[in-house]
Amino acid sequence: MRAPDFWWRERGWASALLAPLGAAYGATTASRMAREGARAPLPVICAGNLVAGGAGKTPLVAALAERLKAAGGTPVVLSRGYGGREAGPVLVDANRHDAASVGDEPLLLTRHAPVVVARDRRAGAGFAALADASAIIMDDGLQNPAIAKDLAFAVVDGASGIGNGRCIPAGPLRAPLAAQWPHVHALVLVGEGAPGEAVAREAGEARIPILRARLEPEAGVAQALAGRDVLAFAGIGRPEKFLATLGTIGARVATSRAFPDHHPYADGELRNLLREAEAAGLILATTEKDAVRLPAWFRREAGERLVVLPVTLAFADEAALDALLAQVKVRYAVSRAKP
Repeated sequence: MRAPDFWWRERGWASALLAPLGAAYGATTASRMAREGARAPLPVICAGNLVAGGAGKTPLVAALAERLKAAGGTPVVLSRGYGGREAGPVLVDANRHDAASVGDEPLLLTRHAPVVVARDRRAGAGFAALADASAIIMDDGLQNPAIAKDLAFAVVDGASGIGNGRCIPAGPLRAPLAAQWPHVHALVLVGEGAPGEAVAREAGEARIPILRARLEPEAGVAQALAGRDVLAFAGIGRPEKFLATLGTIGARVATSRAFPDHHPYADGELRNLLREAEAAGLILATTEKDAVRLPAWFRREAGERLVVLPVTLAFADEAALDALLAQVKVRYAVSRAKP
């Protein structure tokens, strides 16, 4: 589903009407978060969101995997596999699985580390431990108490922050901030903006470290799109972020099509996109996450007209991130050594 627009605006009548439901939802989630989770056989690093919707969680998981590998680690990503039919636990094979079976994010993340999909996170953690891994990176699950987290990141988009500050369905928060901060070890602030800075101030007051980061488009693809007229399409949490990225690299967005997050593209929708782009002489630009959901026939017919723009998450202070990751390794080693 697509998040309602009023989540990201000043509080209005729709948000006020739903506020009692939001308060109940937030209280339930807060109570669940307070439960003690089971200890996994490996260190667990969680990349989560304070809100529902896109904030940069998938690029964060990829960045964490690359940092751990650079330090000699062998991370495994644990995902619920949202949008896929596999209940798991199953090790994702990009040559055998598709987005309909395991979800789009797990397929995308196989480019950075082995990925285990499991609806039951405890079972998934046990399965991941069999893969000769040094750590588990949990994709989402900050509000899920099934597994204890050794290090939990909350990623926040600088431009949108926490929206109107209310809980689902009145706003995008999964639980009140005050209830979530005790479970967060570091805030990852992606991009700039007053909404994100407001969240950073609250995190600072809660003595939570703040890591600033930005999404960087792949240079070669960015150069190829600069000055080109494009039809942009995306089915992600916040498609407007993709449009903004295209603008920053100099692409001219002639028209755009926004779809719900994890949207399974129908053949008719894709044929319409092809016809519209061909008629207007436009490049079809989309995200990596969308690309793994595109069927082979569409890629074949689109040919060079289709351009996929990869992005990576770059940290302003990589040493601070590495220090947090190293602390987890040391803390876990000490805990395992205790009788």
